[in-house]
Amino acid sequence: MADVVVTAAMVKELREKTGAGVMACKKALVETNGNQEEAIDVLRKKGEATAVKKSGRVAAEGIVYTTIEGGNAAIVEVNSETDFVAKNEKFQTFVKNVGAQVLSTSATDIDAFLAEPWALDTAKSVSEELVSQISVIGENLKIRRFEKITSDGVVVSYSHAGGKIGVLVEADAPDNDTVKAALKTIAMQVAAMNPQYVSRNDISADELAKMREITIDSALNEPESLPKPILINLLEEANGSDAWSDEDKAIYAEKKDKLNFLFNFLSKEAKAAVAEIAMNKKAEILDNKIFNGLVEGRVSKQLKEVCLMDQVYVMAADGKQSVQKYIESVASEVGADIKLKKFVRFETGEGIEKKEENFAEEVAKQMA
Repeated sequence: MADVVVTAAMVKELREKTGAGVMACKKALVETNGNQEEAIDVLRKKGEATAVKKSGRVAAEGIVYTTIEGGNAAIVEVNSETDFVAKNEKFQTFVKNVGAQVLSTSATDIDAFLAEPWALDTAKSVSEELVSQISVIGENLKIRRFEKITSDGVVVSYSHAGGKIGVLVEADAPDNDTVKAALKTIAMQVAAMNPQYVSRNDISADELAKMREITIDSALNEPESLPKPILINLLEEANGSDAWSDEDKAIYAEKKDKLNFLFNFLSKEAKAAVAEIAMNKKAEILDNKIFNGLVEGRVSKQLKEVCLMDQVYVMAADGKQSVQKYIESVASEVGADIKLKKFVRFETGEGIEKKEENFAEEVAKQMA
């Protein structure tokens, strides 16, 4: 039989099945002439078995680690299965070494990073070192994501709750203690308030249009919150149609002078009917200045929540000062411009669906 050419797709498939390193998978596939199952056996025989066994388990704990060296900064999330391992010295040392390598890597994505030589032992790849750590530590581990910042300005970092949240903040500003201290509090703000953008200027026209559209539909689907002139017209139309039952019409006749309480008494079907009428009259309602004012107010409120510069500064003495105003006050103090350019916020395990474990059942299975 002719030798099978080992392709990148074959290596990727074996990696997904086993969690082993790229080079280890490639060698195993070459050795077995491309047979996936036999390659898995080869990996097991070569000491990869522990990692293979654990690679399917959910790793949603771990550490977000940040490091800064000169104008270079890096942030990386490395996951473990349990918080216990996240506090383990061996795991933390591994994470620091990963962070140091991210600081100098030219890779722009995780796959490229995992494939590059491990800086502390270039005979193996980062992925192979990860598999080795899985075998030693005894839990599934995952280098999930990283980001680098190379800056001519100032970069500060903040770590919360032992690495549960990590933040980098970059600014064009003088490199002095006053500025760094101010940026550190901004990094704390990012950790606490989780903004999505630095300022409104970072939101595209398409994103703003989508936000407005969602706000409009949300308002129409909650007709009880609509301006009273609009709401009354919708209620009158619903009341004069077959969409409402006789019972709902009787409730309306009794409660229509107290609109603030009416929706507490109407049936779910009646409320849905009013919302449907509102959606059908969407174009007409959009011509209403009062409704547009309501929409713009709600959009503005959302922007204040998702835009860092619009947020209320968490350490504001008056409880009202925005981050923008705080930055301006620091700029005035140091006599130079300060422009926030970027922030990166990683939270351990965010977006990972955690599996609910029943430890009693797990023990019972092992004892059976």
